[in-house]
Amino acid sequence: MDAPVLDHAAARALHLAAQGLLRPWPRRARKGDVLAAIERMQLLQIDTIQVVARSPYLVLYSRLGPYDPAWLDGCLAEAGIFETWAHEACFAPMSSWPLLRQHTLDRRHHWAIQAAHRAQGKADPGMAAVLQRIREHGEMRSADFRDGDCPRGGWWGWKDEKRWLEAWFALGELMVARRDRFQRVYDLSERVLARAGMDPAAHAPLAPAELRRELVARTVLALGIAKPEWVADYYRLGGRVSAGELEDLVERGLLRRVSVQGVPGTAYVHVGNESLLQAAMGGRLRASLTTVLSPFDPVVWDRRRARELFGFDYRLECYVPAEKRRFGYFVLPLLHRGRLCGRMDAKAHRADGVFEIRRLALEEGVDADAPLCEAVAGALHRFARWHGCECISVARGALGPGLARPLRQAIRESTSR
Repeated sequence: MDAPVLDHAAARALHLAAQGLLRPWPRRARKGDVLAAIERMQLLQIDTIQVVARSPYLVLYSRLGPYDPAWLDGCLAEAGIFETWAHEACFAPMSSWPLLRQHTLDRRHHWAIQAAHRAQGKADPGMAAVLQRIREHGEMRSADFRDGDCPRGGWWGWKDEKRWLEAWFALGELMVARRDRFQRVYDLSERVLARAGMDPAAHAPLAPAELRRELVARTVLALGIAKPEWVADYYRLGGRVSAGELEDLVERGLLRRVSVQGVPGTAYVHVGNESLLQAAMGGRLRASLTTVLSPFDPVVWDRRRARELFGFDYRLECYVPAEKRRFGYFVLPLLHRGRLCGRMDAKAHRADGVFEIRRLALEEGVDADAPLCEAVAGALHRFARWHGCECISVARGALGPGLARPLRQAIRESTSR
């Protein structure tokens, strides 16, 4: 069978549809939609920066629109999801715990696993005591342990007890039972898994090759469409995923080959996305969502994929010295009808009810026409209101030439509605 040929727009639409970013969420979001969105993505990366909403909450907002962030906290506390080292620190559906637990323990090169083994190798009685205290008294935060005069260093200057808790977490003895004001609350893994109805003894480990095949297949499913070079990053499989590995999954009936106009090489689609592929081939996947993305959204995790699929050369600049930043501290990609059309640096001043746009720039070749400005302004207004900010403030010089007048006007009109 000849490989279907997709144009660039259809390939982007297929990717966005698989990620839940093709169209606006069709109704008011419900609590169950949070778990469904995480199951679709498979992984939801955790980050603590909060100039706007913390990244995991923002990634869900991009897909669900205005929703109650407490639903994500509840999903963790109710053991519908768990925390794991996967792409990076991530939430994942509890149903994937057996697979990802094995994947984590197999990643001995990961810094958290290496640090945990070093801590365990020192046989410090304090490390055993931390675990025993949780065993006897139940779930605890790092703040529940003494701070005293413990030496600081390594691991971001954490006190000993925090390092030991993180070591037991990485080694699998502890899990995150819930978060309290975004601080991890730890409990014995056996108790968290029992709440989830999960029996570890019922899940035999997979052979390494079988584990890798499963993670490769899941990545292609989550991405909607993938080239071999795009696959390893999703679960941080180490090294590269070869075309031969994907061809093996074609032979097993799990993947289909496709081609994308203007993108060299063969791409692949999971059979679980066959209906999306047929719709893309027939031109029936019409992107209509305009929204703000997190820098840690799966769509922009892989910078090479973002360049090849969207022509979007993206760099998160919070780790760049201030004098070398081009766009700002926490640069948020802007998605408009299937294109990454621009980027924004912003801050939510929640106490004052003001959402500040520090800089907003469109990508080269994107016209600041009336439909785009109206859609972006509406998206910014909804985004600000979700942050509890009724007022949008645009800093002087924040908007480039050709964009300042039409976008300011569209923001004023959107705010007045």
